Amino acid sequence: MPHYADLIIDTIKQLCVIPAHAGGPQRGRALGDLGLVEGAAVAIQGGSIVAAGPRESVLDSFRADDILDAEGRIVTPGIVDPHTHLIWAGDRADEFERRLGGATYQEIMAEGGGINRTVRQTRAARLQDLIDQARARLDRMLRHGTTTIECKTGYGLNLETELNMLNAIALLDAEHPVDLVPTFLAAHAIPPEYTSDPDAYVQLVAEKMIPAAATWQSEHWPGVLYCDVFCDEGAFTLEQTRCILEAARLAGLHLRVHADEFVPLGATALAVEMGAASVDHLLATRPEDVALLGQSQTMAVLLPATPFGLGVPNTAPARALIEANAALALATDCNPGTAWCENMQLVLALATRSLHLTVAQALAASTINAAFAVERGDRIGSVEVGKQADLVVWDVPDYRHLGYRFGTNMVHTVIKKGVRVFEQ
Repeated sequence: MPHYADLIIDTIKQLCVIPAHAGGPQRGRALGDLGLVEGAAVAIQGGSIVAAGPRESVLDSFRADDILDAEGRIVTPGIVDPHTHLIWAGDRADEFERRLGGATYQEIMAEGGGINRTVRQTRAARLQDLIDQARARLDRMLRHGTTTIECKTGYGLNLETELNMLNAIALLDAEHPVDLVPTFLAAHAIPPEYTSDPDAYVQLVAEKMIPAAATWQSEHWPGVLYCDVFCDEGAFTLEQTRCILEAARLAGLHLRVHADEFVPLGATALAVEMGAASVDHLLATRPEDVALLGQSQTMAVLLPATPFGLGVPNTAPARALIEANAALALATDCNPGTAWCENMQLVLALATRSLHLTVAQALAASTINAAFAVERGDRIGSVEVGKQADLVVWDVPDYRHLGYRFGTNMVHTVIKKGVRVFEQ
């Protein structure tokens, strides 16, 4: 007798399972294993996948009153975006125009613009303003196929606003279909009031702000809370980064690091040493640090929309990371300064061109590997039995269209926890 499911997705031309490898991410040359099934179906019950594979096998085992006819389209896991700065107020369109005129990101930042410009706008915003602005961005991300998003603070740079941003993340997570993964990024920049004494701000972050974030977690967030540091020229030194990460680890927070976006200061090696979940950007990463990543469990998260937004060459060593057997993921870096990008489809297209990944590699880096970059690879990121039913039906006949085409939304239907949350 067949079992009954809540929903069956039928007549799938290509099902991209994108499996985990030995319970972990797809590493090195193994990146791009789609586990492709032609002529497939998926059965969903109670928000989880209960069958996925050849159509005849699934339909022999399951029946459902609710049938989604994919009509020869493709199905993938929901896209995971493991690096965003989703919560902010205002914009920096005028700074973009200045960069077009030749000003550099560092020059604008040194003049009080850049991150600190958004800090002033975010500090002035009410909690509801932050929620409303971020909700609109979340809606657009969901419509483009993203179902889980890492979300950083970092535009407060004082305790009150940083906690306000964490509150915005928690409230949005509770109300919105997209799952949010919070990261505490008080060490995003030196705030203007500490320009003359950066070490005093580092001390404030380590001794007061991180313990307060850990208390917030214990009271308001049942899952993992990350701590991130922007270690680069004009931001935090390697020594300051170590101090902050050590305080975060002591407080029970998991670690992430912004590294090597402009200048290699040694943050990648520090991230590996301290067991960080991910090290992100990597535009200026040295060969010896590529080798370290290949021998570690730390994920390399590449952000191709950022150099595109800055109008500079993408020098992230994606092929070298693959050859070194590193675990590679992709993300938008959605933020108001360098990459206001809410569309992971564009990231896939950029990754195939500027990073020279195949479409299959880019797709795996945006699903199963991105899920492991936020330490949720056991629950999301692939179309495997027992996992959360986060799925996208794409209005294309072949998975290769997802990197081949760009500039239009190819999503047909988004399913989150077994529920249709967006349909064209």
